[in-house]
Amino acid sequence: MVSPHMRAEAMPLSEQLPPRRWRRWWRELSPHRQDRFAALAPLVSVFLFFVAIAASFWYLHSQEIEREREALQRDVEYAQQRLRLRLSERQEQVMRIARDLSAQGLNDSDFAIQADLMTTQYPEMQALTWIDETGRVRISQSAPTLAGSQMRLTGELLRPGPTQQGFRQVQQLEQPVYLLPELTPDKPVPLLQLQVPLTTHDRFAGVLLAEYSVDSLLRYGTPTEVLSRYAVTLVNTQHQLLAGSPLQPRVRAFFPWSSPTNVYQAPIVLPGQTLVLRAQAYRTSLGVVGSGLFWLVGALSIMTAWLLLGTWRHTRRRMQAQEALIAETNFRRAMENSILTGMRALDLEGRITYVNAAFCQMTGWSTEELVGQTPPYSYWPEAERNSQQNKLHEELSGKAVPGGLQVRVQRKSGTIFDARLYVSPLIDGHGRHTGWMTSMTDITEPNRVREQLVASHERFTIVLESLDASVSVAPLGSKELLFANRLYRQWFGSLTEGHLQLVAQAGVVHAEAPDDEDSLMGFPSHTMTQAQSDNVEIYQPDLGKWLEVRSRYLHWVDGRIAQMVIATDITARRHAQEVAAHQAERTQSLSRLITMGEMASSVAHELNQPLTAISNYCSGMISRVESGEISEQALLGALNKTAHQAQRAGQIIQRIRAFVKKSEPNRQLANVVEMVAEAVELATIELRRHNVRLSHYVAARLPPVMADSILIEQVLINLMKNGAEAIAHADRPLAQRNVELRVVPRQVDGVDVIQFSVEDSGPGLPADVLEHLFEAFYSTKSEGMGMGLNLCRSIVESHQGRLKAENLYNSKEVTGCLFTFWLPLAGAENATSDFEAITM
Repeated sequence: MVSPHMRAEAMPLSEQLPPRRWRRWWRELSPHRQDRFAALAPLVSVFLFFVAIAASFWYLHSQEIEREREALQRDVEYAQQRLRLRLSERQEQVMRIARDLSAQGLNDSDFAIQADLMTTQYPEMQALTWIDETGRVRISQSAPTLAGSQMRLTGELLRPGPTQQGFRQVQQLEQPVYLLPELTPDKPVPLLQLQVPLTTHDRFAGVLLAEYSVDSLLRYGTPTEVLSRYAVTLVNTQHQLLAGSPLQPRVRAFFPWSSPTNVYQAPIVLPGQTLVLRAQAYRTSLGVVGSGLFWLVGALSIMTAWLLLGTWRHTRRRMQAQEALIAETNFRRAMENSILTGMRALDLEGRITYVNAAFCQMTGWSTEELVGQTPPYSYWPEAERNSQQNKLHEELSGKAVPGGLQVRVQRKSGTIFDARLYVSPLIDGHGRHTGWMTSMTDITEPNRVREQLVASHERFTIVLESLDASVSVAPLGSKELLFANRLYRQWFGSLTEGHLQLVAQAGVVHAEAPDDEDSLMGFPSHTMTQAQSDNVEIYQPDLGKWLEVRSRYLHWVDGRIAQMVIATDITARRHAQEVAAHQAERTQSLSRLITMGEMASSVAHELNQPLTAISNYCSGMISRVESGEISEQALLGALNKTAHQAQRAGQIIQRIRAFVKKSEPNRQLANVVEMVAEAVELATIELRRHNVRLSHYVAARLPPVMADSILIEQVLINLMKNGAEAIAHADRPLAQRNVELRVVPRQVDGVDVIQFSVEDSGPGLPADVLEHLFEAFYSTKSEGMGMGLNLCRSIVESHQGRLKAENLYNSKEVTGCLFTFWLPLAGAENATSDFEAITM
């Protein structure tokens, strides 16, 4: 064995000299200088250590920056290739559609389908527009996210601008061209345009314009890992930002080795346009490295103390977290036991590992009996085990539908109920799938209610479908038809035009607005839905029917205000009304003839007086002429008297002829004084026969009324004639045989009217007669037909008036009867119609 001394002697002489020289040099130093060197040596060692560490960190940092730059360049070039590839794929698809259009293999609808498919499938594709050779948009299909200001309408011409310039360029070059309109601060980022020429029989036939969203192109075309590591942006050749969010310029730290932000950009050259892809690294380790070089020793000391303090705090926090976990576990267990929803946990093999109290209560089985069971479970019905097994297999394979599974569950007692199961995976703290959690809800009662609602809806639908009226519902401001029954579909089909046509003909407001906008949004609607509408009768020429239209507003099930229109066929009723009106007209004429027939003896007596006077005058003049005892003056006087009597007889006949003449109802402005004078003239003849005195009063300056003079005269004559007959039937003494007619202005419920009243001194009317006085075919006369007063009331009501009768009393004694009716003035007729509509 060789000793160390022998190994030292065996070493070369050149290797033995340096240690000896160092020892000799150290021994030659004075003790003071040795102390100084001993104190300085650690400092030099620490300094050299720091220098070595700084140099090492500097080298490592330089290598790190270089690697980051290389990684940034590699990622940007990869993203550049991905964007080029995505644009190339979209360009090939657009050019394929362009070739189909050039070959006339696509029509407008096929183009719309393919364009809609592209805008839906590819987020960067915002619009696809077919432009003909004149620069007019033939059809355009846009994505839902495209702004309204950037949409192109069918039929519009290209406006002067970059799009039109690109159109001309494509027409000249006959090659696809990319175009990016100029970026302005007050407008959104323009869309990247690709214009592909269309050629038919070697002739330019237009372009196919594809518009890309630069932001979506960057978001979906750039790899996700690149976007997560860098701030990626797209700029144009003028360095204007097109998409992305750049980082703010980084401020240089006070450390000399701090470096600026790591940036790299790569151009994307397209036909006619160049885009620049720019990426900025989010952060580097320069600041951390520099700070560690200067504060390494202090950081190590602080770190030791911080670790001790952190260990104590960590232990304390773990105890608090453990206590909170126990409290949370107890709370969740109490919550699970209190809820009514059953909870069941399965492992990956389908074994039950947990059930809550509600699940046990639903099934009737205890926790001990359920936990550990494998399929088939004890709560599965015997007849449905195969189907339950298939559903469990789908559940364990992760194919459960989001809406849950509806199953039948058998209790321990043997009863069966309906339940709905919702399944979600169980993930442990390490992210591993350990089983399935199932919640079960008893839906027996909801199913029963749903079945009742379905049956009720079917009954309601059957009733609506069986109605003999058309029922339709449409929302305001839309052409959507929400509901239409069988008769509506039979008349108008399944379109909304019939509903809108009924609304327009009935004069009901139906506001027009865009489909996605409610014109009444924000306004109170309870007064609209509570209001009742009038019935309007219209004629539908397409159906050849008369319809009675009613409408009202209602709240539809989705909250929108809708309008319901009910149209009933009233053609038969209208025909019956026309026949009734014709019969009423004939009845009125017949009534006048009957009245004149009843007054025939009085009229004959009245005509006998002027005819007798004429005969006497003529006989006297003949005798005196033959005897020559008459002078010319006396002869003229006699002739004048004869002519006057003849005119009197002619006037009586003329009035009777005008009264009984059949004519169509003719409402016009009528003078009240003239109507009353004509009626009094005719009625006086009949009253004189019954020895009844007629007195009348007409107020001065009465305004005209809108009425048929002949019909109103008929009413007055009938009332005065009835009064005279009642007086004659009561055998009143001569002093008490009076009939009075008064015509005065009045105001009835705020409406200006003319009131006519006929008062007689007869015996009055019994109470039972007053109840049926105006009914048809009811009469107190043995020879009467019972049509006179009923006809009078019909005439007055057709003039928007009212006719009533009442007895006159002196103390408790009846002294006569009063008939009163009123007619509205010409200007108040519409107001009276509205009042009648309210009071009826």
